[in-house]
Amino acid sequence: MRFSDFTSYDLILLAQGLGTNIALFLVTSLIGLLIGLSWALVRFYRVPVLAQVVTFLSELLKNSPVLVQLFLVFFGLPALLHIRVTPVTAATITLSANTAAFVYVIAVSAIESIEREQVEAARVFGLTRWHVLRHIVSPQAAAFAVGPLVALLVNQLQVTSLISVIGVVDLTKIGHILNMRTLKPFVVWTVVGLLYYGAAKLVALLGERLENRLRAHSAWRGL
Repeated sequence: MRFSDFTSYDLILLAQGLGTNIALFLVTSLIGLLIGLSWALVRFYRVPVLAQVVTFLSELLKNSPVLVQLFLVFFGLPALLHIRVTPVTAATITLSANTAAFVYVIAVSAIESIEREQVEAARVFGLTRWHVLRHIVSPQAAAFAVGPLVALLVNQLQVTSLISVIGVVDLTKIGHILNMRTLKPFVVWTVVGLLYYGAAKLVALLGERLENRLRAHSAWRGL
C-alpha cells in the first residue's frame, strides 16, 4: 500500500468524526435552547437587574468570535481558576453559551412581534401573565421563531468544526489527519465538506417540516 492510499477504515474514521460533531451539536443545542428560553422568560417577566444581566451576556456572546470564546474557556479558565478543563468540556460550554445568546435574541424578537393588543385584551379578561404566555404568546412566537432557529442550528452545526483546534477528534480533525497521510487535500476536504453539507441539509429539512406543522397549527387555531 502506498503512503497516499485510502483504506476502507478511513470511512469508519470519518463516520466517527461526524458522530462526534453531531453528538456535540445535539447536546449544546439542547442546553443552549433551554438557557436561551430561560433568559427570554426573564426578559418577558422583566425581572429587575437579572433582565439587564442576561441582555448584556447575550450581546457579549453573540458579538464576539466563537474561536476566541473557545480559547478563553479552554486556556483562560484553567489559568484563572486553576481547574482542569477537557477539550470536550470546553467545547460544550462554549457552544452552549453561544447558542443560548442567539436563541435569546430570536425568542425575544418572536415575543415582541406579537401585537400588544392581544396581550392587553387577555389581561383585561383576567388571564394571568403565565396564562398569557402559555396560551397566546407561546404558540404564535413558536411559529415565528422556528425559521430563524433552524437557520441558527444549521450554522451551529457548522461551527462545531472549530472544536478541532483545541484537540477534539471530530470530522475536521480526522480530515486533517487523512490529509497529512494521503497528501490528497482536494479529495479529503471535498469529502469532509460533503459530510458537513449532508448533516446540515438534514437539519434544515427537519426544521422545515416542523415549521410547516407549527404554521399550519397556528393558522387552524386562528392565531
